[in-house]
Amino acid sequence: MGIGGNSRFRGQSLHYLDDKGRLRIPTRFREVLQKNYSDALVLAVVGDCLVAYPPESWQNLEEKALELSQFQPQQRAFMRYVISGATECEFDKQGRILIPPVLRDMAGIEKEALLAGMLTTFEIWAKSKWDEQLTSSKANFQQMAEEIANHGL
Repeated sequence: MGIGGNSRFRGQSLHYLDDKGRLRIPTRFREVLQKNYSDALVLAVVGDCLVAYPPESWQNLEEKALELSQFQPQQRAFMRYVISGATECEFDKQGRILIPPVLRDMAGIEKEALLAGMLTTFEIWAKSKWDEQLTSSKANFQQMAEEIANHGL
C-alpha cells in the first residue's frame, strides 16, 4: 500500500445507528477497503471501543494469535475477550454494517457512534466514551508526545 490519499483510514465522523443497529460507514473508509482490501469488515471489542479491521488484517492477527498459549491466563483472557467476539460484517446496498447487539453492548454504543481513523483500522466508539477518552488524552498529551518522540515522530 502506498501513501496515497485513499490508502489509510484517517479522520473522524459522527454517525447514528438505526433502530436495527446498522451503522453507515463513511465513503472515504469504504474507498480504502475497496481499493486495498476486501469490501467487508471484522469487528472486535478492544478496550472501550470496537475496532474495525479489513478482513486481511484480521487474518494476520488471527495467525499470530494461534501462537498464544492455551494455558497462560492473560493470553487466554485475550482470546476470550477479543477473538471470541469478533464478527465479520458485510455491507448492505446503502453502505451500512449491522453491529451485533452483543458488540454494541460491550462497547456501550446505543445511538451515536464516533468513527476514528487509525491508519490501518478504524475505531467505533460510543460518543460519550470517545469524549471521555479525548479528555484523558488531552490531559496526558505532554507525556504521550514524549513517548512518541522516542519513536522518531
